[in-house]
Amino acid sequence: MHKYWIALSSIEEISSSFIIKLYNYFGNIEDAFYANNLSGIDSLNIKTAEKYLRLRDKVDPDKVLQEVENRGISYLTYDDEKYPYMLKNISDPPAVLYYKGNLSACNLDKTLAVVGSRRATSYAKDALAKIIGELQNTDICIVSGLASGIDTTAHKAAISNGLKTIGVIASGFDFTYPTSNKDLYKQIEDGYGAVVSEYFPTFQPMPFRFPLRNRIVSGLSFGTLVAEASLKSGALITANLTLEQGRELMCLPGLITNPNTEGIYKLLKNGASLITCADDILEALGWEIKLEQQSLFSDVDLSEDEQKIYEALEIEDKSFDELQAFTRLSTDNLLMYLTTLELKGIIKQVDGDRYRKI
Repeated sequence: MHKYWIALSSIEEISSSFIIKLYNYFGNIEDAFYANNLSGIDSLNIKTAEKYLRLRDKVDPDKVLQEVENRGISYLTYDDEKYPYMLKNISDPPAVLYYKGNLSACNLDKTLAVVGSRRATSYAKDALAKIIGELQNTDICIVSGLASGIDTTAHKAAISNGLKTIGVIASGFDFTYPTSNKDLYKQIEDGYGAVVSEYFPTFQPMPFRFPLRNRIVSGLSFGTLVAEASLKSGALITANLTLEQGRELMCLPGLITNPNTEGIYKLLKNGASLITCADDILEALGWEIKLEQQSLFSDVDLSEDEQKIYEALEIEDKSFDELQAFTRLSTDNLLMYLTTLELKGIIKQVDGDRYRKI
């Protein structure tokens, strides 16, 4: 039966909602595929039906199934008992969910979507990485869209903290977008979760497919965390979809001078949960998970002077001169300690001569 789902999915001119409408009407996907009389289906006009039948007659179910399997792509169809139940409950679920990686290893009972700007600030990326780091080694699964910016940060933070992650893409698997995330795709597929798509492998990453992809990101998840979003952004589209799907909406606050936070504060004013730490996420979603509170210095010993430098950076970035005024260290000693702390991965240099804690 799977081959008929795949066959219908391979017709680029029809949507998942159309396929599921056929399935629901005929009650059997094989019958739906071979049906020639569609006149009884509500809201289906004659021209649409005729066009579909012409396209369908050109499809060989066995051939398209072979194309998918030859590429090493797994799949779940809408009528499969393993199809994610949270996704099945949205108004427009994918007819077929293609994937690479190990989707069954991802805990679909604790899924958190993370979305935000492709041109995210260092502040937003660092804050998000910190919060995901606080979820280290739990069974929470991070869902995002494998785009640049916040999406990339979310996936990488999940991987580095022992969490599974699901990347939802807006094309078939013949394409990697953006190409800069090629290695990240492979990492996820090779043991850190799954990359999923509703699109047949040959479908290109067309602009209109990205907003459609967002309903899957939020649809797979119990809640969505928005890390940075302007008033007109894909992240805000996902936020609205989250509310439409009856899921929890959460926001990470940012600098009010940043245009990419205008959408964040609009959502917060309208009732989204304010998130400043992992415990806020757990409270918003009603999840009971014991977080392992790990000290930054559990594996790293700091001298008294190094501790002073770290404390100076606790609230905000500081320049060399500001650090010297705070710590009262000599120029030579401060330079030495700053270099040592950078090598230990505790601080990093940003914007020229300024320093930031990691």
